[in-house]
Amino acid sequence: MPKKSAQATWGGRFAAGPAALMLRFSESVSFDRRLAPFDVAGSQAHAAMLARVGLLTAREHAAIHTGLDAILAEIAAGRFKWDVALEDVHMNIERALTRRVPAAAKLHTARSRNDQVATDMRLWFKHACAVLSEKIRAAQRALLAVASANRDVLIPGYTHLQRAQPVPLAHHLFAWLEMLARDRARFAAVAAHANACPLGSGAIAGTTLPIDREFTARLLGFVDAKGRPQLTQNSMDAVADRDGFVEFAAACALFGTHLSRIAEDLILWSSAEFGFVGLPDAFCTGSSLMPQKKNPDSCELLRGKSARLQGNLQTLLTLTKGLPLTYNRDLQEDKPPVFDSFDQAALCADVLTGTVAGLAVNAVRCAATVADPALLATDLADYLVTRGVAFRDAHHAVGAVVKLAEKTGTPLNKLSSAEVKKIHPGFGPDWAKVFNLKRALAKRAGTGMPGPAQLARQFTRWKKLLK
Repeated sequence: MPKKSAQATWGGRFAAGPAALMLRFSESVSFDRRLAPFDVAGSQAHAAMLARVGLLTAREHAAIHTGLDAILAEIAAGRFKWDVALEDVHMNIERALTRRVPAAAKLHTARSRNDQVATDMRLWFKHACAVLSEKIRAAQRALLAVASANRDVLIPGYTHLQRAQPVPLAHHLFAWLEMLARDRARFAAVAAHANACPLGSGAIAGTTLPIDREFTARLLGFVDAKGRPQLTQNSMDAVADRDGFVEFAAACALFGTHLSRIAEDLILWSSAEFGFVGLPDAFCTGSSLMPQKKNPDSCELLRGKSARLQGNLQTLLTLTKGLPLTYNRDLQEDKPPVFDSFDQAALCADVLTGTVAGLAVNAVRCAATVADPALLATDLADYLVTRGVAFRDAHHAVGAVVKLAEKTGTPLNKLSSAEVKKIHPGFGPDWAKVFNLKRALAKRAGTGMPGPAQLARQFTRWKKLLK
């Protein structure tokens, strides 16, 4: 009789189990236990397949299935005892099942923890992407509500953080909606790439046993739009591939970058210097010293979380860059970054939704700021273009008019016609008609522009997309 090892999965080769320090160093159950629902689903599908091909009896299959349901219920209720000596979620569940159902000793037939965890993670990615997509949709709906409630509010648009041209506040908010829509599309792409079942790839080279991978894939929902099973096509790549991890972390990192840019706008807009919006008290804090302070903490933390999400992506890229095929233990470290990215991205999406939902727009302050006639300097150049002046010449002429206004301390639209005509003969007696915000926006009628017709079109579009 061989000496019994303390390790359940690979102990036959070893005379003794690992040192206590090695157990603590190598365990992953402290973080991969969150895969339990997906691990149970994978095991139940695998058991059903083994029964289908005659490697389990119907009675064994039924006992395994029922036992796994009971274990999952214990986990959900917080009653399951996790053991770091069993390393990971897979062996904790298998050991608990085997104690109750002796036939569970057959469950690992024709599979390895390599293809098991690959399957679990692909199921998790599909779930995580769906959750994040819905949370981002909620933030988009909150933004659309603000846009709808402030449809007639205009603000200056900025380049280089300098006032540039007037735009409806809704047009700016719709820019954020576009960013978030691309984030949702990226998560949908990650889920689509994860939608191929690796179960049956074994440790590296599949199995000699007569398994039915297509059957398992269907049970687990790895199917295309027509219900056809989607399978990984190379057993080595199936267990070594970590593209999905990197893609998911990248999607989270870019979502975080978008959140950071949105947050920065809100931080600026809520400052006394801008005063465009007031942030909700519930998402701000005060100062321990200065009683007048209202700090935009939710937005500052959204900005800060983006760095954490980018760090998780960098961790995964560095982790995988030099690994030979196929599995290496380094890859155990692939899960904490994606789990953290999911947790933080989900939390950030909820915080954005709450912050935006409580936003108060200061329409009076916005109107006073957007009344600056200098915001329509480009329209004045366009006016000259309509009178046959080359744009480059028109640009220089309007620049000279702006300089004159600044030198004399006169608003741009209050200069005399005689003065501006001296600068360029193309200016006619009607040159000042340009300085009318309604006219300026009405002329911006092309697709993607902030004119009233296009704005109405975008309201219709977003209401349809986000219903």
